[in-house]
Amino acid sequence: MSVWRKRSVALILVGVVLLLKTSLIACNSTAIPPDSTSPISQSVPSELTMEPEKSATSEELQEMNGMKLKVEIGDCIFSITLENNVTADALVSLIKAAPLEIKMRDYSGFEKVGSLGTSLPAEDRRTTTQVGDIVLYNSNQIVMFYGSNCWSYTRLGRIDDLTGWEEALGSGDVTVRLFLS
Repeated sequence: MSVWRKRSVALILVGVVLLLKTSLIACNSTAIPPDSTSPISQSVPSELTMEPEKSATSEELQEMNGMKLKVEIGDCIFSITLENNVTADALVSLIKAAPLEIKMRDYSGFEKVGSLGTSLPAEDRRTTTQVGDIVLYNSNQIVMFYGSNCWSYTRLGRIDDLTGWEEALGSGDVTVRLFLS
């Protein structure tokens, strides 16, 4: 290899290293001072900390988003306060056309899982679910919890009043209907 070619390769490598270093520094910097009260500076994505994502209360979700769905299971109707994310927005768009009926199967004695028949945008994060949480799994399945689990999901919402929730879901398979309130 000629001297000029070696120097050219060396200069290109130095340029790539500098570019990568600059990119890493830019990714780690923040335009918001760390003592700011902005939610951006107060939260670290759960996938970076590997800690389970905590569920907001129904009242907090209602204040943030205000969008509600209803879920009908047999003779029971429950209100769902939706998360403020693109996935919940996509679910609402799907339901605006017509109520959504989902056949759900029991899984492991703590959740019901059913296919949406279509995929929604997912923002999966490691999440510890609680009774009443409703999440998206694998971009095309809705999961309703009557127990707890820790897995990678996209949060959709939460049942507002859990009275009768576990009884309505029962121990076997069930059909639910989602509609706008």
